[in-house]
Order: sequence, then C-alpha cells, then structure tokens
Amino acid sequence: MAKKPHTFEGKKHSVSWDKRLCIHVGECGRAKGALFEAGRKPWCDPDLADTEEAAHVVQACPSGALVHVDVDGNPILEPAPDNAAHIANDGPVYLTGDLSIKGAADDMPGVKRRAALCRCGASKNKPFCDNSHREIGFKDAGAIGETGAELAEADGELAVQSFQDGPLELKGNLTMYAGSGRKAWQGRKVYLCRCGASNNKPFCDGSHKDAGFKAD
Repeated sequence: MAKKPHTFEGKKHSVSWDKRLCIHVGECGRAKGALFEAGRKPWCDPDLADTEEAAHVVQACPSGALVHVDVDGNPILEPAPDNAAHIANDGPVYLTGDLSIKGAADDMPGVKRRAALCRCGASKNKPFCDNSHREIGFKDAGAIGETGAELAEADGELAVQSFQDGPLELKGNLTMYAGSGRKAWQGRKVYLCRCGASNNKPFCDGSHKDAGFKAD
C-alpha cells in the first residue's frame, strides 16, 4: 500500500489521492465531467475541470481520500459542515464536520472534513475503514435505537479517539443518522462500537472484552 498521497498536477490546481484512505465508493468516477475517467492515463486530470467543478467532486469523497490542492501545493479544505455520523448499511461510520482524529497522519488533510471509520473490527488500517467488512461478511443495517439529547448547535470541533482494545469516543456536537437516512441521535459525547460485536450497534456495550478485541 502507498505510504503517501499521489498528487495529480494541474496548471491552476491539483488533486491529491490517498490510497490509504480510499475505499472505492466511486463518487469521483461517477461524477459528471472529465476530471476522473476510468481507463484514462492519468485517470485524474485537473486541467479538464475548473476550480468549482473539482471542489464539488473532491468534496463528494466520503473517506477523505481526495483533496483539492492549490497552485502552491496547499490543501483547499471546504468550510467545515455540521458534525454528522452516518451509519452505513453493513459498512463503516462516515463522519463529516470539523474533525480532529487522533492518530491521523499529518499528510491526511482530507480527514479533517470527511472520514470513513471501521466498525466491523477487521480493518488493517484502523481507525479507518479498508473494506474488510466485505471480506468478513459484516452485517448491520445501521438501525439506531436511542435518541440522545437535542443540541442547540451542530458545529464546532468533533474530537475522535480510539481507546485501546475498545470503542471510538466522539466528543463534540454530533448528529447521527441511521442506515435508512433517518436523523436518529444527537449529543455531545458517544462511544461507538469498533469491534463489530456489540448487541447495541452502533453504540459500544462492552462486548469488545468478551470478544477479545485487540487494537490500538
């Protein structure tokens, strides 16, 4: 696996792609326009898209693998959207917002706005998803049975921390959406299962202890 992002250079702007974070959702490849085109070399050509179009496509990437880059090589990050966690059907938790993910490498600027985090327990790139949920047949439709407490604000920093051999802690204003798209839970602190064994997914219920889950 690549150890650093690859930058597709353009005359007025560039696009950086990080293989470590990409889970091939396909938002870029299916986007209208010529910025990305499968089978073409290079498959990303920033000179075939204006700044607005490139920003739109990059911001659709749910894992933070794509980053829009200016002519000086600096990441162009969108203004932070409201903090949200979308629990994918049989897949990861997709986070958006003003994200501060403990353990994220300095050369992963995309995850300051969008990230896909493992919740099946099998990723080899924790805390990030690497599609291992498909290999192990992880099943969870993303139902959320709790409501939390209504928030007065929806923005601000969302701090994300992985506890050793335990859950994810999300601290900050947060709205969670079920796999169906339903707005389901709000609050300022939550512990989410990342071992895949909880009987109260997406929340941690301590099952990682009985499951012998091991992860930094």
